[in-house]
Amino acid sequence: MNDSAMAPVKVEVSLGARSYDILIGAGLVRRAGAEIARRLPGIRAAVVTDANVAARHLEPLRESLAAAGIEAAAIVVAPGEKSKSFATLEDVVSGVLAERLERGDAVIALGGGVVGDLAGFVSGIVRRGMRFVQVPTSLLAQVDSSVGGKTGINTSHGKNLVGVFHQPRLVLADTDTLDTLPAREFRAGYAEVAKYGLIDRPDFFAWLEKNWQAVFAGGPERVEAIAQSCRAKADVVARDEHEKGDRALLNLGHTFGHALEGATGYDSARLVHGEGVAIGMALAHRFSARLNLASPDDADRVEAHLKAVGLSTRLSDVPGGLPGAEELLNYIAQDKKVSRGALTFVLTRGIGQSFVANDVPASQVLSFLEENLTP
Repeated sequence: MNDSAMAPVKVEVSLGARSYDILIGAGLVRRAGAEIARRLPGIRAAVVTDANVAARHLEPLRESLAAAGIEAAAIVVAPGEKSKSFATLEDVVSGVLAERLERGDAVIALGGGVVGDLAGFVSGIVRRGMRFVQVPTSLLAQVDSSVGGKTGINTSHGKNLVGVFHQPRLVLADTDTLDTLPAREFRAGYAEVAKYGLIDRPDFFAWLEKNWQAVFAGGPERVEAIAQSCRAKADVVARDEHEKGDRALLNLGHTFGHALEGATGYDSARLVHGEGVAIGMALAHRFSARLNLASPDDADRVEAHLKAVGLSTRLSDVPGGLPGAEELLNYIAQDKKVSRGALTFVLTRGIGQSFVANDVPASQVLSFLEENLTP
């Protein structure tokens, strides 16, 4: 059975009155109008997308919305991480207001994680909260950023430091859109898939080690990997919506990864988010081994799998070089997961045994970075 022959898989994010469905499968962009109209009858909408995604998927989405009686304006931003900025946020807010959309109307995010984070922030603040629909078109967005309601933009001080929690009403993960992704973007998204196995699902990580080539090729294994990832995130979000406990585990690899993104100026030619996460997860496992929390064999296993799929795992792999250890530590200290100045990391006791470590000594992080900056 191929992907197009499969009915969509449904994953529910259980948040009481704010629960919503994630639909995963082929052809969902062309079914989006019917799925949205069934849940949000009578709305008008603004579709926020970027120029690259618009060229491939905007017209099919608008045709689907029109067929369902949904009037929709399009707001197109520049591709790339630099659109998660105050300047672009102001432009998109102005575009939504210019269309005279009301609180009961919707902002629809059509794109990857950048578009989803930006559009979600807009929907959370315009008229003190509009309805929000995610139509993620990248693997990273389908398994991570489109689920759970975290939205925001970057600043010169760090990544995702300004934003709100604002849950979508529906997520439509059309697996057909992944066929148009560059190989680099798909690999980067896969880092977030592997993350769920490394947090607390060791059987899933072992499954990925055996089936990653089929996931890359498409078909039922790809749908299964996305669905398992969404279930893993939905379970965590249902327990801890606002990241006051368990949800911090979803940041495995991200404290290091965000520091690397900041250090490279959010230049996607050098490093995209998932690549930073892959390096960050490898670093988190090596750091755990250095602290005698986990076996070096587990760190080697993680690194071997990430390398097998074509992801970087070392600081020296970042093109263009990096600043010194002290400057990288400054980026880490600015991370939003820092609490009252104490360094907080997601570390591990083994594959699928991650935990939140509070008050990690900065001196140990600094010496670890110094060691790992040497090729």
